[in-house]
Amino acid sequence: MNIVECKELTKTYGRKKTALSNISFTLVENKITGLVGRNGAGKTTLLKILAGFLQKTSGEVQVFAEDPFNSLKVSANTIFMSDEVTFNPSFTLGEIFQAGAMFCKNWDNDLALQLLDYFSIQSNSYHANLSKGMKSTFNMIVGLAARAPLTLLDEPTTGMDAAVRKDFYRALLKDYLAYPRTIVLSSHLLNEMEELFEDILLINNGTVHLHLSIEDLREYAIAITGKTAQIEELLMQTEVIHEQLITPDNKYVAIKRDESIIQKAKLLGIDCTSVSVSDLCIYLTSKSKGGIDDVFNRN
Repeated sequence: MNIVECKELTKTYGRKKTALSNISFTLVENKITGLVGRNGAGKTTLLKILAGFLQKTSGEVQVFAEDPFNSLKVSANTIFMSDEVTFNPSFTLGEIFQAGAMFCKNWDNDLALQLLDYFSIQSNSYHANLSKGMKSTFNMIVGLAARAPLTLLDEPTTGMDAAVRKDFYRALLKDYLAYPRTIVLSSHLLNEMEELFEDILLINNGTVHLHLSIEDLREYAIAITGKTAQIEELLMQTEVIHEQLITPDNKYVAIKRDESIIQKAKLLGIDCTSVSVSDLCIYLTSKSKGGIDDVFNRN
């Protein structure tokens, strides 16, 4: 069953700012999707449109087979959480949980309180008085305890330290396995979250660059390292995703996987390795094939 369907979805702000441009993709039920892209790529705008917080400019968007904007069905089955979400300042955290039980049909108050206790946050505290990291932790507890059929988490670990992030990933995975639902999670920390994701939706400058399973992405590209002259001859007619000089005579190059290139490289004694999903997404959204090194390699 398709939970989300977008066809040529576009969102503009005013006359000049285009946040999303002709985006098309589909999300099926009961999968964890990583929404990946650089700052300003349009990730938050996309999530807010899916949640029904923003209205599209053009194109089509269907969530639970309805336009999410002003849809009671989407509101009842979706939760959007980020570190920027705030709550009624007159409510304690425990009272916020009680309100959550009123609005979220799948709310698990025991889980919410247990996680709050585990992360050493007092239920009689007020949201506004929490540190940035604790606010993010609390907001993600709400996102998990709601167990919404469509759970949208925007940069959920902002401000969390490494130990808390690790525990959050574990809690998310365990609860998802026990109560499957469609989760879309945007993050810059792809190297930490890769094991959570079943597929990746990579957007760049407001467009979908690719949407592939994590397994396909792990096999998408190869890295070739060796003598610059040999590599340039080997890849003379091959499109390069990323390249980097290691020394004046040695080069690192990433290309789309090509078995014929791999065999030729092996015959020449050139090393071929896999490209991590995190590095691949960085390379594919870089403004230049050489990355930051291009700034320092100008003649």
